[in-house]
Amino acid sequence: MKLTSWAAVAAASVFVLQAETAQEKGKRVVNECLNALGGDRYLKMGNREESGRAYSFYREQLSGLSIAKIYTRYYPGVGDTAHELAQRERENFGKKEDYGVLFTEKEAWDITYRGARPIPTDRFARYKETTLRDVFYILRVRLHEPGMIFEARGSDVIENSPVEIVDITDADNQTTTVYFHQITKLPVRQVFFRRDEVTKDRNEEVTRYTKYRDAGGVQWPFAIQRDRNGEKIYEIFSDSVKFDNPKETESLYSLPSTIKLLKPE
Repeated sequence: MKLTSWAAVAAASVFVLQAETAQEKGKRVVNECLNALGGDRYLKMGNREESGRAYSFYREQLSGLSIAKIYTRYYPGVGDTAHELAQRERENFGKKEDYGVLFTEKEAWDITYRGARPIPTDRFARYKETTLRDVFYILRVRLHEPGMIFEARGSDVIENSPVEIVDITDADNQTTTVYFHQITKLPVRQVFFRRDEVTKDRNEEVTRYTKYRDAGGVQWPFAIQRDRNGEKIYEIFSDSVKFDNPKETESLYSLPSTIKLLKPE
């Protein structure tokens, strides 16, 4: 092909990219991310197991740490609206995994040797909203939800990484802003604002995703940090991540019939 022909092709490509609307570019960036995560392998994952060390912070000071194992199972057909959860999550702590938290679609419990105690409704509401607005949950469950809009906001450099910025907005006008790495196409940061159930304050929730590794055909961040209003509140470093473990049982995601049910605090 002649040099002039290559120049014409290049010019045409630039024109096509410039002709993209903000929503078209937003969808393209999100689809590129999904392919980078694993494509159909990511979309079809049924469960996930993360093992590592979890840290909690209060006013930037370490307030707790533990060996953690987090189990997540997706339930097809459950999350048909933005108000339903399509997953259950079990967070076990300690070497023996003898205490932790169980989150279901509508409620959750703190579990210890004493029994299972319902967690406060505001804490469950915070968990539910955080899950529904998490970019990995959105890509796995809510991608084709009616009213979902993906709108590009341009490019930038965040924490020394070149990123494409996309606003993901659902039918309830709830927006999560996600920063996708321009080279790897993977999410490196997300931001959304949440109204506190008790104080009614408007909180900025920021999550950072780093140290991606291949885990059985899925790219997953082995380091996740959450900040609230500029202060670090949680961090997890995974040693291993497994998807679709055939040995995982449904009983992991429900309370044993013999467990003692404790009164709410």
